[in-house]
Amino acid sequence: MSSHERQPQKVLFLCTGNSCRSQMAEAIVNHTLSSWQAFSAGTDPAGYVHPVALEVLKEIDIHHQGSSKNADKFREIEFDLVVTVCDDARETCPVWLGEGQVAHRGFEDPALAAGTPEEIKAVFQKVRDQIQEVIIQLLHEQQQRG
Repeated sequence: MSSHERQPQKVLFLCTGNSCRSQMAEAIVNHTLSSWQAFSAGTDPAGYVHPVALEVLKEIDIHHQGSSKNADKFREIEFDLVVTVCDDARETCPVWLGEGQVAHRGFEDPALAAGTPEEIKAVFQKVRDQIQEVIIQLLHEQQQRG
């Protein structure tokens, strides 16, 4: 089977609220890498995608239509990789009990940013750019291994 006929690998991004970091990771991967299909979820979903997360994604031409989802929704799906994206120590990140290799890449929670609207947006932009760099690199490394 040639590489263009292969099914995309599946990655799940997990955090607690599924409103910022995991949503941005899902959107960036689905926009950037055709060899991966990304999903996101949280252990305690906020019930919405943070509007500033959507705004900073649009700045890089990504129009995300995500929704905040509970990780339990994905328990029966086989993922090639599950990535926790919480910045706090791993014990505060969700634990994945389903299929798939697990990796941890922590990012600060932009939803906790304080200050003027411009200062808050700057934190979201910084986290977006970090996610774009770190997650894309992780998935490239994962593909080379597999």
